[in-house]
Amino acid sequence: MVTPPGPCSRAPVGFFSTFSRGGNLQDVALNQYFKDLAPLKPLSRGDETELAEQIRRGSVRARDKLVLANLRFVVKVAREYENRGLSLADLNSAGNLGLVTAVERFDGTRGFKFISYAVWWIRQAIRQSLSQDVRTIRIPVNRTALLAKINKTDQVYQQVDEHSPAPDTLAEALGVTREMVQETLELGRKVRSLDAPVSEGEDYGLLQFLPDQSQIPQDEKIAEDSARKVIRQVLDTIDLRESEVLRLYFGIDQDAPMTLEQIGKRYNLTRERIRQIKEKALTKLQHPTRRGKLHTILRDTEFSGSESVQEDR
Repeated sequence: MVTPPGPCSRAPVGFFSTFSRGGNLQDVALNQYFKDLAPLKPLSRGDETELAEQIRRGSVRARDKLVLANLRFVVKVAREYENRGLSLADLNSAGNLGLVTAVERFDGTRGFKFISYAVWWIRQAIRQSLSQDVRTIRIPVNRTALLAKINKTDQVYQQVDEHSPAPDTLAEALGVTREMVQETLELGRKVRSLDAPVSEGEDYGLLQFLPDQSQIPQDEKIAEDSARKVIRQVLDTIDLRESEVLRLYFGIDQDAPMTLEQIGKRYNLTRERIRQIKEKALTKLQHPTRRGKLHTILRDTEFSGSESVQEDR
Protein backbone atom coordinates (compact mmCIF):
# COMPACT_ATOMS: atom_id res chain seq x y z
CA MET A 1 0.00 0.00 0.00
CA VAL A 2 1.31 3.47 -0.87
CA THR A 3 1.88 5.45 2.31
CA PRO A 4 0.13 8.84 2.20
CA PRO A 5 2.40 11.82 2.81
CA GLY A 6 2.09 12.99 6.40
CA PRO A 7 2.15 16.56 7.68
CA CYS A 8 5.89 16.46 8.46
CA SER A 9 7.32 13.91 6.05
CA ARG A 10 6.30 14.05 2.43
CA ALA A 11 6.45 10.34 1.65
CA PRO A 12 5.88 8.93 -0.87
CA VAL A 13 7.43 12.03 -2.49
CA GLY A 14 10.80 11.11 -1.01
CA PHE A 15 10.20 7.38 -1.36
CA PHE A 16 12.49 6.89 -4.35
CA SER A 17 15.50 8.69 -2.89
CA THR A 18 16.04 5.77 -0.49
CA PHE A 19 16.58 3.44 -3.44
CA SER A 20 18.23 5.84 -5.91
CA ARG A 21 21.56 3.96 -5.80
CA GLY A 22 20.26 0.49 -5.11
CA GLY A 23 20.70 -1.69 -8.24
CA ASN A 24 18.33 -4.69 -8.01
CA LEU A 25 16.88 -3.30 -4.80
CA GLN A 26 15.91 -0.20 -6.75
CA ASP A 27 14.14 -2.30 -9.41
CA VAL A 28 12.24 -4.25 -6.76
CA ALA A 29 11.21 -1.05 -5.03
CA LEU A 30 10.04 0.53 -8.29
CA ASN A 31 8.00 -2.52 -9.29
CA GLN A 32 6.34 -2.61 -5.88
CA TYR A 33 5.66 1.12 -6.06
CA PHE A 34 3.97 0.78 -9.46
CA LYS A 35 1.84 -2.11 -8.14
CA ASP A 36 0.80 0.02 -5.17
CA LEU A 37 -0.32 2.80 -7.51
CA ALA A 38 -2.56 0.52 -9.61
CA PRO A 39 -5.65 0.52 -7.31
CA LEU A 40 -5.72 4.32 -6.94
CA LYS A 41 -8.87 5.78 -8.50
CA PRO A 42 -8.97 8.98 -10.62
CA LEU A 43 -10.88 11.98 -9.28
CA SER A 44 -13.66 13.90 -10.99
CA ARG A 45 -13.27 17.63 -11.53
CA GLY A 46 -15.83 18.15 -8.77
CA ASP A 47 -13.73 16.05 -6.40
CA GLU A 48 -10.64 18.10 -7.28
CA THR A 49 -12.46 21.37 -6.63
CA GLU A 50 -13.74 20.16 -3.27
CA LEU A 51 -10.33 18.86 -2.21
CA ALA A 52 -8.68 22.13 -3.29
CA GLU A 53 -11.06 24.04 -1.02
CA GLN A 54 -10.32 21.70 1.89
CA ILE A 55 -6.57 22.09 1.27
CA ARG A 56 -6.98 25.87 1.32
CA ARG A 57 -8.53 25.47 4.77
CA GLY A 58 -5.51 23.44 5.89
CA SER A 59 -6.66 19.83 5.46
CA VAL A 60 -3.66 17.48 5.27
CA ARG A 61 -5.94 14.54 4.47
CA ALA A 62 -7.30 16.35 1.40
CA ARG A 63 -3.78 17.20 0.26
CA ASP A 64 -2.73 13.56 0.59
CA LYS A 65 -5.76 12.37 -1.38
CA LEU A 66 -5.08 14.73 -4.30
CA VAL A 67 -1.39 13.80 -4.34
CA LEU A 68 -2.06 10.05 -4.30
CA ALA A 69 -4.66 10.28 -7.06
CA ASN A 70 -2.10 11.78 -9.44
CA LEU A 71 1.08 9.81 -8.71
CA ARG A 72 0.60 7.63 -11.78
CA PHE A 73 0.65 10.70 -13.99
CA VAL A 74 4.04 11.67 -12.52
CA VAL A 75 5.41 8.27 -13.58
CA LYS A 76 4.21 8.89 -17.15
CA VAL A 77 5.87 12.31 -17.28
CA ALA A 78 9.07 11.03 -15.66
CA ARG A 79 9.45 8.34 -18.35
CA GLU A 80 9.67 11.08 -20.99
CA TYR A 81 12.95 12.19 -19.38
CA GLU A 82 14.67 8.80 -19.11
CA ASN A 83 18.22 8.29 -20.42
CA ARG A 84 19.25 11.87 -19.72
CA GLY A 85 21.43 11.14 -16.70
CA LEU A 86 19.02 10.36 -13.84
CA SER A 87 17.39 7.05 -12.95
CA LEU A 88 13.63 6.66 -13.24
CA ALA A 89 13.52 6.58 -9.45
CA ASP A 90 15.20 9.98 -9.18
CA LEU A 91 13.01 11.42 -11.93
CA ASN A 92 9.88 10.25 -10.11
CA SER A 93 11.13 11.64 -6.83
CA ALA A 94 11.64 15.05 -8.43
CA GLY A 95 8.31 14.89 -10.24
CA ASN A 96 6.50 14.04 -7.02
CA LEU A 97 7.93 17.17 -5.40
CA GLY A 98 6.54 19.17 -8.31
CA LEU A 99 3.18 17.45 -7.84
CA VAL A 100 3.06 18.42 -4.16
CA THR A 101 3.83 22.03 -5.08
CA ALA A 102 0.98 21.97 -7.60
CA VAL A 103 -1.41 20.49 -5.02
CA GLU A 104 -0.55 23.21 -2.51
CA ARG A 105 -1.05 25.99 -5.07
CA PHE A 106 -4.04 24.70 -7.05
CA ASP A 107 -7.18 26.84 -7.07
CA GLY A 108 -10.17 24.72 -8.05
CA THR A 109 -12.41 27.75 -8.62
CA ARG A 110 -10.52 28.75 -11.77
CA GLY A 111 -12.24 26.09 -13.87
CA PHE A 112 -9.14 24.16 -14.95
CA LYS A 113 -8.48 20.45 -14.59
CA PHE A 114 -5.88 19.82 -11.91
CA ILE A 115 -3.64 17.74 -14.17
CA SER A 116 -3.48 20.56 -16.75
CA TYR A 117 -2.18 22.82 -14.00
CA ALA A 118 0.09 20.26 -12.33
CA VAL A 119 1.97 19.07 -15.43
CA TRP A 120 3.94 22.35 -15.60
CA TRP A 121 5.12 22.02 -11.98
CA ILE A 122 6.01 18.35 -12.47
CA ARG A 123 8.08 19.06 -15.59
CA GLN A 124 9.77 22.05 -13.97
CA ALA A 125 10.84 19.99 -10.94
CA ILE A 126 12.21 17.18 -13.14
CA ARG A 127 14.13 19.57 -15.38
CA GLN A 128 15.61 21.31 -12.38
CA SER A 129 16.91 17.99 -11.07
CA LEU A 130 18.36 17.16 -14.49
CA SER A 131 20.12 20.52 -14.73
CA GLN A 132 21.70 19.94 -11.31
CA ASP A 133 23.01 16.58 -12.56
CA VAL A 134 24.75 17.86 -15.70
CA ARG A 135 28.32 17.22 -14.50
CA THR A 136 29.46 13.62 -14.69
CA ILE A 137 32.04 14.23 -11.95
CA ARG A 138 30.63 15.63 -8.72
CA ILE A 139 32.34 16.45 -5.43
CA PRO A 140 30.42 15.69 -2.21
CA VAL A 141 29.49 18.76 -0.17
CA ASN A 142 31.92 17.91 2.65
CA ARG A 143 34.79 17.46 0.16
CA THR A 144 33.91 20.75 -1.55
CA ALA A 145 34.38 22.55 1.77
CA LEU A 146 37.65 20.70 2.42
CA LEU A 147 38.93 21.53 -1.08
CA ALA A 148 38.28 25.22 -0.42
CA LYS A 149 40.26 25.00 2.84
CA ILE A 150 43.12 23.16 1.11
CA ASN A 151 43.33 25.80 -1.61
CA LYS A 152 43.30 28.62 0.94
CA THR A 153 46.02 26.95 3.04
CA ASP A 154 48.07 26.28 -0.09
CA GLN A 155 47.94 29.97 -1.01
CA VAL A 156 49.13 31.00 2.46
CA TYR A 157 52.09 28.61 2.31
CA GLN A 158 53.01 29.77 -1.21
CA GLN A 159 53.18 33.38 -0.07
CA VAL A 160 55.71 32.40 2.62
CA ASP A 161 57.71 29.54 1.05
CA GLU A 162 57.00 30.24 -2.65
CA HIS A 163 55.99 26.61 -3.25
CA SER A 164 53.02 24.38 -2.47
CA PRO A 165 53.12 22.42 0.79
CA ALA A 166 53.25 18.61 0.81
CA PRO A 167 50.03 16.65 1.49
CA ASP A 168 51.37 15.75 4.96
CA THR A 169 51.79 19.43 5.79
CA LEU A 170 48.30 20.27 4.56
CA ALA A 171 46.81 17.35 6.50
CA GLU A 172 48.48 18.46 9.72
CA ALA A 173 47.43 22.08 9.24
CA LEU A 174 43.79 21.13 8.59
CA GLY A 175 43.52 18.30 11.11
CA VAL A 176 42.64 15.61 8.56
CA THR A 177 44.40 12.52 7.21
CA ARG A 178 46.94 12.59 4.39
CA GLU A 179 44.73 10.21 2.37
CA MET A 180 41.76 12.57 2.65
CA VAL A 181 43.86 15.48 1.37
CA GLN A 182 45.12 13.44 -1.60
CA GLU A 183 41.64 12.13 -2.52
CA THR A 184 40.14 15.63 -2.34
CA LEU A 185 42.91 17.12 -4.48
CA GLU A 186 42.39 14.36 -7.06
CA LEU A 187 38.65 15.08 -7.23
CA GLY A 188 39.42 18.75 -7.73
CA ARG A 189 41.88 17.97 -10.51
CA LYS A 190 39.34 15.81 -12.38
CA VAL A 191 36.72 18.56 -12.39
CA ARG A 192 39.27 21.20 -13.40
CA SER A 193 40.50 18.98 -16.26
CA LEU A 194 36.99 18.93 -17.73
CA ASP A 195 36.77 22.72 -17.56
CA ALA A 196 40.31 23.32 -18.89
CA PRO A 197 40.70 24.59 -22.51
CA VAL A 198 41.06 21.74 -25.00
CA SER A 199 44.02 23.48 -26.64
CA GLU A 200 46.11 26.59 -26.33
CA GLY A 201 44.25 29.71 -27.39
CA GLU A 202 40.80 28.13 -26.94
CA ASP A 203 38.38 29.24 -24.24
CA TYR A 204 36.20 26.14 -23.98
CA GLY A 205 36.76 22.83 -22.23
CA LEU A 206 35.72 19.19 -22.59
CA LEU A 207 32.78 19.80 -20.28
CA GLN A 208 31.11 21.79 -23.03
CA PHE A 209 31.30 18.79 -25.40
CA LEU A 210 29.38 16.53 -22.99
CA PRO A 211 25.73 16.03 -23.97
CA ASP A 212 23.33 18.34 -22.16
CA GLN A 213 21.23 15.83 -20.23
CA SER A 214 18.64 18.44 -19.33
CA GLN A 215 18.03 19.38 -22.98
CA ILE A 216 14.34 19.77 -23.76
CA PRO A 217 12.95 18.13 -26.94
CA GLN A 218 12.63 20.74 -29.72
CA ASP A 219 8.86 20.41 -30.20
CA GLU A 220 8.29 20.68 -26.47
CA LYS A 221 10.58 23.70 -26.23
CA ILE A 222 8.76 25.50 -29.06
CA ALA A 223 5.39 24.87 -27.39
CA GLU A 224 6.70 26.07 -24.04
CA ASP A 225 8.30 29.21 -25.52
CA SER A 226 5.04 30.00 -27.28
CA ALA A 227 3.08 29.53 -24.04
CA ARG A 228 5.47 31.78 -22.12
CA LYS A 229 5.12 34.46 -24.78
CA VAL A 230 1.33 34.42 -24.46
CA ILE A 231 1.53 34.51 -20.66
CA ARG A 232 3.88 37.51 -20.76
CA GLN A 233 1.55 39.32 -23.16
CA VAL A 234 -1.42 38.70 -20.88
CA LEU A 235 0.46 39.78 -17.74
CA ASP A 236 1.56 42.98 -19.48
CA THR A 237 -2.11 44.03 -19.71
CA ILE A 238 -2.60 44.28 -15.92
CA ASP A 239 -1.12 46.52 -13.22
CA LEU A 240 2.70 46.27 -13.01
CA ARG A 241 2.83 45.25 -9.35
CA GLU A 242 0.06 42.69 -9.79
CA SER A 243 1.92 41.29 -12.79
CA GLU A 244 5.19 41.09 -10.83
CA VAL A 245 3.50 39.29 -7.92
CA LEU A 246 2.10 36.64 -10.29
CA ARG A 247 5.46 36.23 -12.03
CA LEU A 248 7.21 35.68 -8.70
CA TYR A 249 4.48 33.44 -7.26
CA PHE A 250 4.30 31.14 -10.29
CA GLY A 251 8.02 31.30 -11.10
CA ILE A 252 7.50 32.85 -14.55
CA ASP A 253 10.89 33.89 -15.95
CA GLN A 254 12.37 33.07 -12.53
CA ASP A 255 14.68 30.30 -11.30
CA ALA A 256 11.96 29.09 -8.91
CA PRO A 257 8.54 30.20 -7.62
CA MET A 258 8.38 32.23 -4.41
CA THR A 259 5.97 31.94 -1.49
CA LEU A 260 3.63 34.76 -0.47
CA GLU A 261 5.88 35.35 2.53
CA GLN A 262 9.01 35.68 0.38
CA ILE A 263 7.28 38.08 -2.01
CA GLY A 264 6.01 40.09 0.97
CA LYS A 265 9.55 40.54 2.25
CA ARG A 266 10.69 41.74 -1.17
CA TYR A 267 7.97 44.43 -1.27
CA ASN A 268 7.94 45.07 2.49
CA LEU A 269 4.30 44.00 2.65
CA THR A 270 2.46 41.42 4.75
CA ARG A 271 1.73 37.93 3.48
CA GLU A 272 -2.00 38.72 3.54
CA ARG A 273 -1.53 41.87 1.45
CA ILE A 274 0.43 39.94 -1.17
CA ARG A 275 -2.32 37.29 -1.21
CA GLN A 276 -4.89 40.04 -1.86
CA ILE A 277 -2.81 41.45 -4.73
CA LYS A 278 -2.43 37.94 -6.18
CA GLU A 279 -6.18 37.26 -5.98
CA LYS A 280 -7.00 40.63 -7.56
CA ALA A 281 -4.59 39.91 -10.40
CA LEU A 282 -6.05 36.43 -10.96
CA THR A 283 -9.54 37.94 -11.04
CA LYS A 284 -8.41 40.32 -13.78
CA LEU A 285 -7.14 37.33 -15.75
CA GLN A 286 -10.73 36.05 -15.80
CA HIS A 287 -11.64 38.83 -18.26
CA PRO A 288 -12.91 37.10 -21.43
CA THR A 289 -10.10 38.38 -23.69
CA ARG A 290 -7.35 37.33 -21.27
CA ARG A 291 -9.06 34.11 -20.22
CA GLY A 292 -9.46 33.05 -23.85
CA LYS A 293 -5.72 33.29 -24.50
CA LEU A 294 -4.85 31.37 -21.34
CA HIS A 295 -7.45 28.69 -22.07
CA THR A 296 -5.75 28.04 -25.40
CA ILE A 297 -2.51 27.24 -23.58
CA LEU A 298 -4.24 24.98 -21.06
CA ARG A 299 -6.11 23.09 -23.79
CA ASP A 300 -2.82 22.43 -25.57
CA THR A 301 -1.18 21.29 -22.33
CA GLU A 302 -4.13 19.08 -21.42
CA PHE A 303 -4.13 17.48 -24.88
CA SER A 304 -0.40 16.74 -24.76
CA GLY A 305 -0.78 15.01 -21.42
CA SER A 306 -4.10 13.28 -22.03
CA GLU A 307 -2.70 10.26 -23.87
CA SER A 308 -0.44 9.45 -20.94
CA VAL A 309 -3.20 9.77 -18.40
CA GLN A 310 -5.83 7.79 -20.24
CA GLU A 311 -3.69 4.66 -20.28
CA ASP A 312 -4.02 4.47 -16.51
CA ARG A 313 -7.37 6.15 -16.06
